Amino acid sequence: MIGLADPDDAAVWRLSDEQAIVVTTDFFTPVVDTPYEYGAIAAANSLSDVYAMGGKPFLALNIAALPDQLPPEVSSEILRGGAEKAREAGVVIAGGHTVKDKEPKYGLVAIGFVHPQKVIGKSGLKVGDQLVLTKPLGAGVTTTALKQERAEEAHVKEAIEWMLRLNKSASELALEFGVRGGTDITGFGFLGHAAEMAEASDVALHFEIAKIPLLSGARGYAEKGIFPGGAFDNKGHFEKVVDFPADLDEPSQMLLFDPQTSGGLLMGVASDKIDAFMKRAEEVGQPAWVIGTVQSGKGIKVI
Repeated sequence: MIGLADPDDAAVWRLSDEQAIVVTTDFFTPVVDTPYEYGAIAAANSLSDVYAMGGKPFLALNIAALPDQLPPEVSSEILRGGAEKAREAGVVIAGGHTVKDKEPKYGLVAIGFVHPQKVIGKSGLKVGDQLVLTKPLGAGVTTTALKQERAEEAHVKEAIEWMLRLNKSASELALEFGVRGGTDITGFGFLGHAAEMAEASDVALHFEIAKIPLLSGARGYAEKGIFPGGAFDNKGHFEKVVDFPADLDEPSQMLLFDPQTSGGLLMGVASDKIDAFMKRAEEVGQPAWVIGTVQSGKGIKVI
């Protein structure tokens, strides 16, 4: 159903009229200093692509590249973090593979199920949909500040808490309200993934900058120019389809290109369902912000 020709977050293969399988993989170098939290964040990030497609993950395999000199207690903590996050998601890790490398890398191959008629994809947005985001932005600048030893402890703790959060309840909420257009915000940054959705759905996306949530320290780090290299790559690739207000400063623009790790879901909710959606989100404890609308046309407009 979904493969190489699509910009979506995972491959989807129809097994029957009632069931399709969702397959994806992701892994990366450490984004935080603590091995356990690194492993858990990497696992949450890997599982996120299944949730972004409306799927329910059930099985995973470890992918790890570890240096020879890495103490066993460090590598075991990475794997324990991944295993416990997978268990929280109701996922079994059934083995995997490890190779030697100079820098640690960890993630999962993740497999899930979805009903073929309920797949959430980047091409599923409809004109009139309300755009909802489920996690604040700013993980990239915060973890970069950590690497540069310029981050405040409270800001790092906040970023870790959000990165550790599974997109499970957000995905279940999307399915409950019949969402068909959505993605998770990761390496291409907020505007990169939004641009992919706009193109795939053949619509224009309008975002209100004041309504887009940020982590507490993100603005301050942005004003100091603390960005990962990927933010500039994202800006160079995607800014041609984005219309910014003339008076929007560079830090604000760059935060919208900031690569995220284990970011939230961006989804289109039908306008006649948005009030019930937000009420239900509050009931189940799922953070959600209405940040824009889907319009006819092309590209992205930031208001």
